[in-house]
Amino acid sequence: MENKRIVENTKKFNLKQFFFQWEWMLVGVFIIINIMNSNLSPYYLSFTGIMDASMTFLDKAFMVLPMVFIIILGDIDISIASTTALSAVIMAVTFNMGLPMPLAILLGLTVGAVCGLINGLLIVKFKELPAMIVTLSTMIIFRGIAYIILEDQAAGKFPEWYSYLGWGYVGTVPFMLIAFIVFAILFGLLLHKTTFGRSVYGMGNNITACRYSGIKTDKIKVIVFTLMGFMASVTALFLISRTGSARPNVATGYEMDVIAMVVLGGISTLGGKGRMLGAVISIFIIGLLRYGLGLINVPAQMLMIIIGIILIIAVTIPNINLSSFKKKKIA
Repeated sequence: MENKRIVENTKKFNLKQFFFQWEWMLVGVFIIINIMNSNLSPYYLSFTGIMDASMTFLDKAFMVLPMVFIIILGDIDISIASTTALSAVIMAVTFNMGLPMPLAILLGLTVGAVCGLINGLLIVKFKELPAMIVTLSTMIIFRGIAYIILEDQAAGKFPEWYSYLGWGYVGTVPFMLIAFIVFAILFGLLLHKTTFGRSVYGMGNNITACRYSGIKTDKIKVIVFTLMGFMASVTALFLISRTGSARPNVATGYEMDVIAMVVLGGISTLGGKGRMLGAVISIFIIGLLRYGLGLINVPAQMLMIIIGIILIIAVTIPNINLSSFKKKKIA
């Protein structure tokens, strides 16, 4: 009889815990933002408009997926926008030099992966250096190489079929959105359903214990940062497909947007906590917020302030709940 009561109490507790997850709060914010935007502009609730708008922020969304892994590890990568720029420049320049576009794309993706690999190797080799310092250095280097190659010029004149990546539709759904959903499912499964993902969480909570328990922590970090670089080059692939040309200054500021989306998604900057679903929801929260406010001509500077306030609230709420819980427990 007592065991039955224990099981019932456990079920009730789990149910309550389920509904108080961070992702449910994000769903609520998403609904509120859509209601607010629809009241601000009569043009907001247009399926075609929202589909078109999604293509303006989904390019950087590809970088959010591996950034979730990096921040769960307790690290950070601020070189991602520079990696995107370098990949885009090399892709465009080699195509203009006569390399077939498929091979130029493959080369650009390889460059991104190599940039991520360099970050990973430096971080595991020089453990005394924080990831922020390492990636700050490579951020400057990668962007600098892009400027050396192309200076202040642009490279482009891509084949007509290439623009389909950034502008094409499958029925009424953008091809970019379908590609993102596929990548999001793959990264979500990798994080939540594999030994590799469990190791990432373990390293974020206590990397020393993981190292002594036989987990190849250095190898995992190198793989994660290589994935980050690869996805930065995927962003380049879609970005220059939309713009039609590559410049050394493309994707400037993308790293801040990506980190903001991850943090809003409930991924702890201390490491070891967060879910892929939260990060995916936060992409559409920030993206559609910008789209809706853009319809009523809200200045870009004001948008930055609004997103900053949302981030402060997002970081503060869990701490308020935690402190109040502790006080009740002490009382």
